Amino acid sequence: MAAPARVLVVDDSPTMRGLITAVLSQDPDVSVIGQAGDAMEARAAIKQLNPDVVTLDIEMPNMNGLEFLEKIMKLRPMPVIMVSTMTHRGAEATLAALEIGAFDCVAKPQPGDARPFGELAEKVKAAARSQHRHHAAPHVQPVSAAPVADFRVGRKIVAIGSSTGGVEALIAVLQKFPRNCPPTVITQHMPPTFTKSFAERLNRLCAPVVEEATDGARLEIGKIYLAPGGERHLQVSNASAPCCRLVERAPVNGHRPSVDVLFDSVAELAGRNAVGVILTGMGRDGASGLLKMRHAGARTVGQNEKTCVVYGMPRVAYELGAVEHQLPLSSIGEEILKLTAARKEGIE
Repeated sequence: MAAPARVLVVDDSPTMRGLITAVLSQDPDVSVIGQAGDAMEARAAIKQLNPDVVTLDIEMPNMNGLEFLEKIMKLRPMPVIMVSTMTHRGAEATLAALEIGAFDCVAKPQPGDARPFGELAEKVKAAARSQHRHHAAPHVQPVSAAPVADFRVGRKIVAIGSSTGGVEALIAVLQKFPRNCPPTVITQHMPPTFTKSFAERLNRLCAPVVEEATDGARLEIGKIYLAPGGERHLQVSNASAPCCRLVERAPVNGHRPSVDVLFDSVAELAGRNAVGVILTGMGRDGASGLLKMRHAGARTVGQNEKTCVVYGMPRVAYELGAVEHQLPLSSIGEEILKLTAARKEGIE
């Protein structure tokens, strides 16, 4: 039997430290071995206790969570889970932390939350098992530095699913897309508020237009649609034209939005005129949906184990036979363009 995951809880609020400790202590496979109120206390505790995982508040006195995270990743890389407020500022800081190398994030609870901190215990256990190695943030090139070639694309839809590690992975994939990429729909497991900030960041970093999906938005060449976190799932449908649909349904595989819900709808709408991609993430969400896509004639791609932060979702999909091509992250963007039958043309 594996030893419990040993966790250090870092937050300037004694109340918040107590809440996080109480939530984690309900899981017999997690052990909170210490607490710290600021970066100085946390640094001493890390040296003394050598935790498997650290939970880290974004906003702290003296040295904020981002600055401390950068020091951890340079001097003593280890899995760090960020704990953030549900504000726009909190979301922006959390996205920066995930790019620096944080393992994952959770939102601080809001009044009336049925499950404070959501899947924190599961994320801590996954982080402890992952032997997480810090990967340098993907090279971020300005949109103005996009390749001096464009693509003519066929009538194909791209659907991408991701979870833990997905921020870095999606940036790496989407920065390979030209400004007139195939219509692309994405479900990334992420708290509400965070997805809007993430879509805005992707829009600044990538050549195509990236936006948070809205109900009824038409699927257009040169646009990427990110499922909003929260109360609805993203699907695609065809009323007068192919479009996004946000549907109210119970969580699927514990998630809302769910990758399986998206992939199922793409299989039904597009069949062989689709490419499905499953990236790094915990659990199995998206695996059965990707299999449906492949059975419907779609081309399918999975991220390989070596480049995943967590080889969960892609592993299950591969074992089910849903993955046609298993590739390192650095090759996936080009492979998507190849499978959509894109062909290079000079910019008009």
